[in-house]
Amino acid sequence: MPRVMLELTGSDRELFRKVERIVGGNPFSEVRSELDRSITGLGGRSTRDALVRASMAVVAGRMDALNRGRPLRYQEYGGEDGYLLQTAVLYHVFHRYIGKIDELIVAQEAAGEGVCRVAYADELLSELVSFGVPSRDALRFLAIFFQLRRAYYYIDRGLKGRSDCMKQLRCELWQNVFTENVRIYDRFLWGRMEDFSTLLLGETGTGKGTAAAAIGRSGFIPYDTTRGCFKEGFPRAFVSLNLSQFPEGLIESELFGHRKGAFTGAVDQHQGVLALCSPHGAVFLDEIGDVSVPVQIKLLQVLQERTFSPVGSHEEKRFAGRVIAATNRSLEALREQGAFREDFYYRLSSDRIVMPPLRRRFREDRRELDDLVGHILKRLGGEAGTELAEMTCERLRESVAPTYAWPGNVRELEQAVRSVLLRGRYEPARGARVEAAAPEQGFLSAVAAGSLDARELVETYCAHLYAQLGSYGAVARQTGLDWRTVKKHVHAPQARGG
Repeated sequence: MPRVMLELTGSDRELFRKVERIVGGNPFSEVRSELDRSITGLGGRSTRDALVRASMAVVAGRMDALNRGRPLRYQEYGGEDGYLLQTAVLYHVFHRYIGKIDELIVAQEAAGEGVCRVAYADELLSELVSFGVPSRDALRFLAIFFQLRRAYYYIDRGLKGRSDCMKQLRCELWQNVFTENVRIYDRFLWGRMEDFSTLLLGETGTGKGTAAAAIGRSGFIPYDTTRGCFKEGFPRAFVSLNLSQFPEGLIESELFGHRKGAFTGAVDQHQGVLALCSPHGAVFLDEIGDVSVPVQIKLLQVLQERTFSPVGSHEEKRFAGRVIAATNRSLEALREQGAFREDFYYRLSSDRIVMPPLRRRFREDRRELDDLVGHILKRLGGEAGTELAEMTCERLRESVAPTYAWPGNVRELEQAVRSVLLRGRYEPARGARVEAAAPEQGFLSAVAAGSLDARELVETYCAHLYAQLGSYGAVARQTGLDWRTVKKHVHAPQARGG
């Protein structure tokens, strides 16, 4: 006789459908918070952490109720119910071990390139298997749980800010690691992300290096059952190279390495960053806009063929990691000048992420200054008191105009905080930009008054977005226009003498 499959109740099915959306979704999105509120019934003033804890408790209660009297195995439920229950099992077990995973992250950071033993691994694997998860899948989930928590840890800790553009940035970084749906990532892409290169764009000092590190330290690292640890420490999985620090003649050596005697001064064999990058990690190439066309051609081969040769050698080596590149230069202008190859640009930018400038963050939420100053003070000297943070913010507001453009972005703000602590004030460099007061209000007032014709409307809107996003390409993606058309609209008033 065919086996009779169990069924979930209607209320459990509704709950676990919400859990399935949480598991597949983005923890930094507002959708996640809405789902947690729906599960818990908590109001909009609850913090994100409080919502997650309450949601975990609701799901744990339902899992315990289903598990009462007999072991719960999701394979005993048919169709959608089995899939939903499997997802609920993963959610439930993952959140039960978050504290232990966080402890491992901190310990692994302290150990550097050493590898820490995973003390909770056997217990977690046993729990997954007890719910019916096959042993092979349980091993993968053990590694993905560690990866999920690492990504959240570095994105949340390293990229602070409550402005809308920072919320969007955190969402984009998460998607860069796990795609738009974690369940799709788990089924098809968890071991295949090396082919997805990333281009980080934005002004100097906006945090491109921090964003790159968050991506690079969040790759999938398999678990080694024989040693009881992951196959490598995640700090080792991320290597970086600032290309602007080296003269043209040495860039290839730093990238690809060289053999002994390859050129004058090459007295030893040298490994470049591509050789140092692990299969589970990423290499970060900062200031990619500064490299010459011949180097671009060689890097294009790395991206397309996954191979490279050290300088002075015909030996072909394999590159297995991800490539993350960044620049504060306009790649559109460089491409137009022929200084940046089109094929290299398109192969490099599987994903393009624009880092928001500080002036936009302050414009979107005035509390951003308080948050960032508190974060900077904590890094400088531990937990800063409220009085010191408030005093620092007050002195900064006295030192610069509300429309100050912060051309050095977060890096400049860090130095401004140091200056306030040392001298009681901050003096911006002479000639530093001050934005026009309330540009949005002027634009909206003109629209409301009907004083703009169609051409002026498009030109003004493109210029407004360009001031916020910092590149023609970003404006083009926002408006659906070609970047050349955007450039024409942005500079049209100057061309007419306006």
